[in-house]
Amino acid sequence: MKNKNLINILVLLIVIGSLVCSLAGLFWKGGNGQYEFKSINNEIIKITGSGIYKNDSVSITAQGKAIDIVTLVLGIPVLLISLYFANRRSFRGRLILTGTIGYFLYTYMSYTFLWMYNPLFIVYVFLMSSSLFIFILLMMSFDMENISLYFDKRLPIKFLGGFQIFIAFAVGMLWLGKIAPSIFSDAVPVGLEHYTTLVIQGMDLGFVVPTAVLSGVLIIKKKPLGYLLSSIVIIKGITLLASITAGMVYLAMDNVSVNMVEVGVFSFFDILAVFALVLLMKNIKVPSENRLG
Repeated sequence: MKNKNLINILVLLIVIGSLVCSLAGLFWKGGNGQYEFKSINNEIIKITGSGIYKNDSVSITAQGKAIDIVTLVLGIPVLLISLYFANRRSFRGRLILTGTIGYFLYTYMSYTFLWMYNPLFIVYVFLMSSSLFIFILLMMSFDMENISLYFDKRLPIKFLGGFQIFIAFAVGMLWLGKIAPSIFSDAVPVGLEHYTTLVIQGMDLGFVVPTAVLSGVLIIKKKPLGYLLSSIVIIKGITLLASITAGMVYLAMDNVSVNMVEVGVFSFFDILAVFALVLLMKNIKVPSENRLG
């Protein structure tokens, strides 16, 4: 793996930083509890009022705590394990490492630009920046001309490609359905609350949806970049769906009405995403794992 030492140092710093942020998000004390706040759009918003997310809305706090749990339980362990195998010249390890770093990049970009300012802001910025540079280095480390040789011809590319395109379509329609009324009727977008703009929706519609569509089309066409992007998109799908499900559970625990059918649907698609990742990893040719530097 090229730039091995630099990547190792930055990954370990990301582990430390994200561990601090996640524990703070879950266990930081202080504040007087929930209260109501009237936004500039004259909406009455429930503010958390305690913890590191004390100035965030109840819904965003639920998302933040859900992401913190996913980071602790899934993100950090997978990051360390994949780094270990990537250092042992494992092609699978490097693919999973790249996809996992993509998760950390997305996560702390959203924390930097969406969450209300708090004492961990500079840590969020560091994690976002470090993840971006590692992501670029890892993407550049693959031999794109030969990457398709590492995958078995029996790889179900139509299923993997179709799944990514479907997820992209579902996410796109979900956000556009909420945004459209505000465009045509000058209404307040659903989910804006007391924030300045729709950061998550912007990131998903601007980056996640187009990347998932591109990845799905490219892998169906057996293009080299499609194999690499698929691992990133599918891992992102797993963590995104897990975070959404955990976020809904948190809202339910906070006595906020939650549609249990939606919880079941998101959980099902998360299982499907895990199945897609298993298929992708299973169809990598093991004898070829040490051929890439």
